[in-house]
Amino acid sequence: MVEVQKIGLGGGCHWCTEAVFQEVEGVVKVEQGYIASEAPADTLSEAVIVHYLPKKVNLGKLLEIHLHTHNSTSDHSFRKKYRSAVYFFSAEEEKEVKNLLERLQVQSDKKLVTQVLAFGRFVASREAIQDYYKRNPEAPFCKKYIEPKLKKVEALNNVK
Repeated sequence: MVEVQKIGLGGGCHWCTEAVFQEVEGVVKVEQGYIASEAPADTLSEAVIVHYLPKKVNLGKLLEIHLHTHNSTSDHSFRKKYRSAVYFFSAEEEKEVKNLLERLQVQSDKKLVTQVLAFGRFVASREAIQDYYKRNPEAPFCKKYIEPKLKKVEALNNVK
């Protein structure tokens, strides 16, 4: 039996985050939508749930990709809508995420603003915008915002 695990990731636009993780080898499903945690992070924020095979891609690599494909060091004015976060599903996962982020912080010369939050609830995006990049690869938004992120993923040698 193949063990699939999941992690919630929020940062920038969920169209971008969805497209990035759809290209990572070992990721079997990406759910695009909005995630909320507990107060004070209980408002819905754009995010994805990434379902992955830990034998093909580990959580550390997923977090590294996440930090490199959104602005994880800027506490800008849109952080309520685009919360930089990792949403965990268990106490063990919370501990692992915190340890991994501490190690990844050492690699950055700027302070990470990425929060580690308990998963609270998920609301899927409307169907018309799911798989946005796959449906609209030539759209100006995709060319300007998504394709540069996909090049970063490719540079990390983690494409399907």
